[in-house]
Amino acid sequence: MNRAPLILNSLQNPRVKRAVRLRRRSHRDELGLMLIEGYREVKRALDNGHPLHELFFCPPLFQGANEPALLERCARAGAELLECSPAVFEKLAYRERPEGLLAVGPQVRRALAELRLPADPLLVVAESIEKPGNLGTILRSADAAGAHAVLVCDRCTDINNPNVVRASIGTLFSVPVVETGSAEAAAWLARHAVRIVATTPHTDTLYTEVDLRGGVAILLGTEQYGLSAEWLARADARVRIPMLGQADSLNVAAAATILLFEAVRQRGLRGVARPEAGPEVGAGAAGDRPVPPR
Repeated sequence: MNRAPLILNSLQNPRVKRAVRLRRRSHRDELGLMLIEGYREVKRALDNGHPLHELFFCPPLFQGANEPALLERCARAGAELLECSPAVFEKLAYRERPEGLLAVGPQVRRALAELRLPADPLLVVAESIEKPGNLGTILRSADAAGAHAVLVCDRCTDINNPNVVRASIGTLFSVPVVETGSAEAAAWLARHAVRIVATTPHTDTLYTEVDLRGGVAILLGTEQYGLSAEWLARADARVRIPMLGQADSLNVAAAATILLFEAVRQRGLRGVARPEAGPEVGAGAAGDRPVPPR
């Protein structure tokens, strides 16, 4: 492992100061970079082929015994390793309990044309999600349910926000994510004959009463206002989750999880194959990965 010859001890080190500035969206977008903090998050970036430019690390803050092997993997993948003192790493970290690992890499950027779909894709469309924690949790649930992509429309939250990475526990790198406009997303779904199932309290149809097999996009709206009238008008079906207490709605990420796993249940609990991102191909084209064993 090719470690940096010196430990970074100065809070004024230019590399440290640049990384700290990446907490701001304007600086991330200007440089095209993002922060990836934590063992699971860094590992999932590597596991899914996401490049890493730098890895700041602090052995006294490690949480287990697997970090040295991960450092070796990062070095082999081309990341520059920068050892830090605890004081420097705590300046870099945005977690309350840092794990001693923080990487800098390129932002996640993917176009609709890069998505590859199987014959019966399961997708999530999230309109104007406001809170990074909710978006990250939606990604985590999408990964767990084997969804083939998440479309983030008319974004309020930057998908490269460090808190999205954290809340997703790195599944931002395992689920294909596309930021796009609502009109473009709707046209793309129509072109691929994907049915749109909208979640809204303003319907009598329960989510268990709608067929979620075949090509389906589960549509979710903003935390405060729900889906826009434009998306509701485009929906092929509108469904609600029954509310039996005093609350009139669920957290948007909780609603996404319920709908996704109802889709999994209807599809036979068999899991789904998620093709790698690449040039767009027709439904069911050769090259789709087989269903992994359970």
